[in-house]
Amino acid sequence: MFAPGAGRMIGPPALVALVLALLEIFGGFPTPARALVAIPLAVAAALAIFFAVFFRDPARTPGDGVVSAADGRVRAVEIEDGRLLVSVFMNVTDVHVNRFPLAATVEGVSDGGRGFRPAYRADATHNVQRSYRLATGLGPVEVVQMTGVAARRLVSFVGPGSVAEKGERLGMIVLGSRVDVWLPAEKVVATVAVGDRVRAGASPIARELV
Repeated sequence: MFAPGAGRMIGPPALVALVLALLEIFGGFPTPARALVAIPLAVAAALAIFFAVFFRDPARTPGDGVVSAADGRVRAVEIEDGRLLVSVFMNVTDVHVNRFPLAATVEGVSDGGRGFRPAYRADATHNVQRSYRLATGLGPVEVVQMTGVAARRLVSFVGPGSVAEKGERLGMIVLGSRVDVWLPAEKVVATVAVGDRVRAGASPIARELV
């Protein structure tokens, strides 16, 4: 399965690769000319494969408690201003579709920030970003998609008023970066640590206090 919009990226290089492959096989070109066809064929095929891997969107079964909103490695677990932050850094090889950490209603979506610092750095909190304010059974929760040096395109699959179950698709970040999940600290305790690998919609990152 591929993320929405993947066809626009995978289709053109795949079509070019197919046409060039047919020319290579049936064109009847002399050997030097075939070599000239082989180079763009290899480039087009490599691009098609890259985009197919990048836009992959595997099915996920939600785990217990609050689940990660992103695939990647946990870069921060901390409490700030009464909220628990779990921040996940996504590299270019991770699945880039982001998911709801809890069943929620989207109360608002807003853009902010400026600049494109490396997403793993602390000062990346000022980067261009998109915030999703969620109403959940735990209370207010916020999911923040954050850009990086190369990852500058934020994609939303939902908008204000959208209702979603835990693990459903929220959006994606093109070419990686990071996703922060902010939870009410008095309601939950983290179940991950810095350095842990997590999967969006599946890996628990916090559990509700009882």
